[in-house]
Amino acid sequence: MISHGRYLALLAALFAVVWVALAIDPWYRDDWALENVLVVVFAVALSASRRRFVMSRLSYTLIFLFLCLHTVGAHYTYAEVPYDAWIKALTGRSLNEVMGWERNHFDRFVHLMYGLLLAYPMRELFLRVADARGFWGYFLPLDMTLSTSALFELFEWAAAEIFGGGLGVAYLGTQGDVWDAHKDMSLAGLGAFIAMLLTALINARLRRDFAREWQDSMRVKRAAPLGESETVRMLRSREAGR
Repeated sequence: MISHGRYLALLAALFAVVWVALAIDPWYRDDWALENVLVVVFAVALSASRRRFVMSRLSYTLIFLFLCLHTVGAHYTYAEVPYDAWIKALTGRSLNEVMGWERNHFDRFVHLMYGLLLAYPMRELFLRVADARGFWGYFLPLDMTLSTSALFELFEWAAAEIFGGGLGVAYLGTQGDVWDAHKDMSLAGLGAFIAMLLTALINARLRRDFAREWQDSMRVKRAAPLGESETVRMLRSREAGR
């Protein structure tokens, strides 16, 4: 079996090839640049953390697949990815006509894939760094998917406000749907829910301690209340230490 380091290097090389190929003559260069801001930040963070926090091959593969999908969207702009023409060339039928769609749904597909592909890497992060167990090991990736989706929608809105004009419209990509952001976040959440449901079903099948760990995760670990009670305890402890 190929070593972990070589596998990661292979994925990085493959993504570099895809990225460079699609960086050549994108349909709208300014939109392409905006779409790649977060990609560059994420790639740098992932590379910087690889020595202290090495993820599984599965997580890196899922991240690679999502980044490839995003790179395609950045090349064409999400609202104009010609997926329908590709499918029609392969099958002779228009997917949009079959489904009755009147808009380009590539952006919706990628939002779904955001949750479906990245929830598991998020789960690995929570399990190994935050020591999440049982219920929380499945809920927190879903929660993080929804919260990061909301942050991204706010980022899109801010970028559209700052740049305005055709660039702002292209980057926002609502295609006239006033509920676009809500639908995008919902699809990301659905993707994460499916990913965590499948993960839970697999673990329930393979792990003997699945039920016990789930029950333990819901048990109250600290009986004393927090809030004002905890503040009083901290003040008393501070006074006693003087």
